Amino acid sequence: MFDRLESVAQKFHKLEEDLGNPDLLSKQREYQQVVKERSELAPIVEKYARYKKLKEQVQENQALFEREEDPEMREMIHDEIASLKEQLDSAENGLKLILAPKDPNEDRNVILEIRAGTGGEEAALFAADLFRMYSRYAETRRWKVEILDSNPTGIGGFKEIIASINGKAAYSRLKFERGVHRVQRIPVTESQGRIHTSAVTVAVLPEAEEVDVFIDPNDIRVDVFRSSGPGGQSVNTTDSAVRLTHIPSGLVVICQDEKSQHKNKAKALKVLRARLLDSMQREQEAKIAQDRKSQVGTGDRSERIRTYNFPQNRVSDHRINLTLYKLDVILTGMLDELIDPLNNYFQAEALKGAA
Repeated sequence: MFDRLESVAQKFHKLEEDLGNPDLLSKQREYQQVVKERSELAPIVEKYARYKKLKEQVQENQALFEREEDPEMREMIHDEIASLKEQLDSAENGLKLILAPKDPNEDRNVILEIRAGTGGEEAALFAADLFRMYSRYAETRRWKVEILDSNPTGIGGFKEIIASINGKAAYSRLKFERGVHRVQRIPVTESQGRIHTSAVTVAVLPEAEEVDVFIDPNDIRVDVFRSSGPGGQSVNTTDSAVRLTHIPSGLVVICQDEKSQHKNKAKALKVLRARLLDSMQREQEAKIAQDRKSQVGTGDRSERIRTYNFPQNRVSDHRINLTLYKLDVILTGMLDELIDPLNNYFQAEALKGAA
């Protein structure tokens, strides 16, 4: 651990030297990257410096204790050593914690994508229910929710809705929501009272900054068209809707919620950047996983993660075998009873993998 800490300290001092280089200021993208790396390492270096200072004080007091002959002074020094050792143990535990595996996206904002799956109109209605649930949860955390694009149906559902969620630790709290959410209930369109099963897919992407993902403008094809509402009806008389196609990856993003073509393009770029970052990180995770003998729950968007059963007022998370009979409360945005156990479980699994 201490070899690693020394390496971190050396890298930190090198970054500080780089920031003092006038040539770096003329390269804004590289400069931002150095600033970001330095700020990430600063808390570790500060804790390590405190640890070394405490260790030095313990050694000095022990040397003084061995030389001192006066009984009262020896007792005072002994008490001081005991206090310093307690602080030293606490500082060491703090270093172990800060060096534990941490998701690099933990403090990022989120791009939330909810899509109706099997179940037709009923799935679209449940997609709207999930979006309201996450929006209400965001309100309890004082996060800001902004719809980037949506494809509504005629009776209040969504075939697809994409939103950004901005706030402290948004990705950290929502990252394990990605996957297939299954709903069991009697649809409003069902005349014989039969329970139907539908599915909705949720993707939670860490919002990427320009410094994380560089997109060459020459790699993007931009198409503009008139935005449309339910049933394909035109809702705008100008070509304000924007379709971005990232040629190297084949990713396509459409945004049409704004009346301004410029605003729709900016929102589409935000979604595209997040999807590219997610794709890059998934490739990296797949390579790491090949070297492991086993993989624990992934939270992958193709994995059925949760069932919402309305007749029984039940919600079950299949990854951690958690069942709560308070679906009505969960749907109002009270998600912490699901999110806290999930975060604890996956954190424990990550520590096992690092051992």
